[in-house]
Amino acid sequence: MNEALAALESEVRELARRRGVDPSRDVAATRRLVEEAVADWDDRSLAGLVPPLPSSDLASRHLMDTVAGLGPLQKYLDDPTVEEIWINGPDTVFVARSGRPELTAVMIDHQSIKDLVERMLRTSGRRIDMSQPFVDAALPGGERLHVVIPPVTGAYWSVNIRKFIARMRSLSDLVRAGSLTQEVADFLHAAVVAGLNILVSGATQAGKTTMVAALAASIPPPERVVTCEEVFELNLANRDCVGLQCRQPNLEGAGEIPLRRLVKEALRMRPDRLIVGEVREAEAFDLLIALNSGLPGMSTIHSNSAREAVTKLSTLPLLAGENVSSGFVTPTVAQALDVVVHLDLDREGRRSVREVVAVTGRVEGATIETASLFESRGGRLVRTGTWPGSTDRFERAGIDLAHVHGRGAAWE
Repeated sequence: MNEALAALESEVRELARRRGVDPSRDVAATRRLVEEAVADWDDRSLAGLVPPLPSSDLASRHLMDTVAGLGPLQKYLDDPTVEEIWINGPDTVFVARSGRPELTAVMIDHQSIKDLVERMLRTSGRRIDMSQPFVDAALPGGERLHVVIPPVTGAYWSVNIRKFIARMRSLSDLVRAGSLTQEVADFLHAAVVAGLNILVSGATQAGKTTMVAALAASIPPPERVVTCEEVFELNLANRDCVGLQCRQPNLEGAGEIPLRRLVKEALRMRPDRLIVGEVREAEAFDLLIALNSGLPGMSTIHSNSAREAVTKLSTLPLLAGENVSSGFVTPTVAQALDVVVHLDLDREGRRSVREVVAVTGRVEGATIETASLFESRGGRLVRTGTWPGSTDRFERAGIDLAHVHGRGAAWE
């Protein structure tokens, strides 16, 4: 770093301390303070009292990034094309654009990484230490932070910052982006309006959260939506929406709020729709109970295909306790789940819907029967001609499934 910039940074931090300005909370006051400090430095440099700055504008930007932002990472947080930032070590800082990783030229020493993590966690109320070597937190800008420290990792801290770029907030936006066809979008819109229970599956970074947010945009305005997430990721624009997130235990090991508890509490909040960000463990059981009670909902799950997602959702509830058996879970999944939307991320970083599968409600032995509604053929999503199983709910919602929104050809 330039010696003049280093000295000016120290002055700005001391000035902020004396004036009681918290740079992480009061960005406007920090900006005024930086502008004042840079102008004063320029005056002193003209008098030959201090070395000149390379550029006043660059100096101001650097100081804002360092004092109020995340230092060398701030420019990537401000870059709308960057989807994720991760640090493997001092000289291995990566970013992802359009699903493709890029190694940056950023060099950041080990202590600076620790300082950045501490700064990011300051507003979240969460902690990381030897007794709690993992942390998930939401940054003030809505980004999701995940950190793992040694000895769970190797020599260095592992840091991931996932940004949620709200470029696609509706199914129409996804159609324009080429992620699905208009025909699929019309069907999914109708399915949401009709109150079908939808599971979105796919690999990491396939766009599951974006798809759920787009589906949620089709929920009728009068309906009340309650979301349950480990860390806030969904940023829904629905008129009546309440978001809940998990809480880690405190230093005494008390006060933890797991996802299972959130799902139970959400049912007491008069929801018309329940959205669970992602099911990984026993919370799948509570989700199933909620969906099977007549409450429409959505969730996401990691899987390699739509049918594997159904199988996984039939397995995860067994983690809820020894008294939960597959004899109960399997038919419950068959009755509670209606549609699975599976997403794909190709080698070029393109995200798209690979298949849409209907759960018929029938069970053969221990296997839940599914029917493919749309599948990828020759790189294009086409309708198979299979009729969805939950036609009565479309009818009750006043939707003519034969010509969804009057655009598609008749279902055969």
